[in-house]
Amino acid sequence: MQQITQQERETAQELVGFIAECPSMFHTAHAACARLDAAGFTYLPESHVWDVVPGGRYYTTRNGSSVIAFAVGEHALEDRDAFHFQLTAAHADSPTFKVKSAPELEGPESYLRLNVEAYGGMIDYTWFDRPLSLAGRVLVRDGSAIESRLVALNEDVALIPSLAVHLDRAVNDSFAPNRAIDLCPLFSAGELGAGAFDAMLAQSLGVEPQQILARDLFLYSRQKGCIWGAAGEFVSSPKLDDLMCAFASLKAFLASKNDACVRVWCCFDNEEVGSNTKQGAMSTVLRDTLERMCGCLGLSREDYHRAVAQSMLVSCDNAHAIHPNRTEKYDAGNRCYLNGGIVIKEAANQHYCTDAFSRAAFAAVCDDAGVPYQTFANKSDQAGGSTLGNLSNTQVSMHAVDVGCPQLAMHSSYETSGVRDASLAIAALTAFYEADIRIDGAQGATV
Repeated sequence: MQQITQQERETAQELVGFIAECPSMFHTAHAACARLDAAGFTYLPESHVWDVVPGGRYYTTRNGSSVIAFAVGEHALEDRDAFHFQLTAAHADSPTFKVKSAPELEGPESYLRLNVEAYGGMIDYTWFDRPLSLAGRVLVRDGSAIESRLVALNEDVALIPSLAVHLDRAVNDSFAPNRAIDLCPLFSAGELGAGAFDAMLAQSLGVEPQQILARDLFLYSRQKGCIWGAAGEFVSSPKLDDLMCAFASLKAFLASKNDACVRVWCCFDNEEVGSNTKQGAMSTVLRDTLERMCGCLGLSREDYHRAVAQSMLVSCDNAHAIHPNRTEKYDAGNRCYLNGGIVIKEAANQHYCTDAFSRAAFAAVCDDAGVPYQTFANKSDQAGGSTLGNLSNTQVSMHAVDVGCPQLAMHSSYETSGVRDASLAIAALTAFYEADIRIDGAQGATV
């Protein structure tokens, strides 16, 4: 394998910087919108009348945590029989702990703890003994107005302490922490009392505590991402799943050009908790966006359905790289490695949306671009996860393939991937966006 290049390291460092901007799904959406604004995209609020024209570039949001951007090719409408979309989709959220509406647990004695519940399926033990901060949104009352404000405390304010080994001699034999007992973050040892949580938030926002009406706040680790290894080949950071794919797909979307179709970039919220929310992949947000776009372009509902039938989605969510110490957990033939390129994921139970048709189309695009790719399938006696491609297809059904960057320690509070894989993912997704993909049902396609 070739040595990691300086350009690959710079791209991985840019990824680390992007993740640092995104301590919550609301911040991820904000960071994406800032990049779209800088690139000249026009914001179309869902509640406004839309004006969409060929050659235009636009984006919309829902809930402040999901974003859909699209670029209409100059010539996309010249052949209405071939009008279609080429989409990628990633997600903005990661497993963590959410603060409950009554945020404080008083005691024992002078201790003050935070009252939290799990958001998604994290590896619980990785959250112990790490200084933690809080990020998300706070709804503030200002007279008759209620405003949503982003919050990311620039300090560590909590920690989940382990029980000393002297008090649990079997901790290294087996450990299954109780989330209602063992995973309550320590907030104060006696200096703070009841009401301190909202007082802290109010101070950070420059408001009075009584102005705070509601909040969606999550714990996050402020440990910085880094490139490491004697050969500089690893990148580690919180939230690589799925901000690595959100970053790579957005970079590809902004860098690509294709006047023959409508390119679409999606970043959904709530994948880690099932996607069945108003802003998740199972919601109507993608369908609403595509239908409204078609209406603005003078296309009929029949035209919309024909376009969807000829379109293709690349669902982007990270993949399990083979673990160096536990190779027995992986399929013998369908396994992937760090720095080996983007991974095409497939499952017989359809928890991934890849089938032979979509695999062939995406593989052909990568082959033509000279971009390497890998394959992944779960070991046959190992239950696998799912992702957003097959879920979004319940609302907007089209050919779709599941891909992702290979990584280790998925759903840990600190995850690891390969430095080269960020660049290879961008290259593969750019090639997808720029290919002239023409689909004929499930009978064949040209790329």
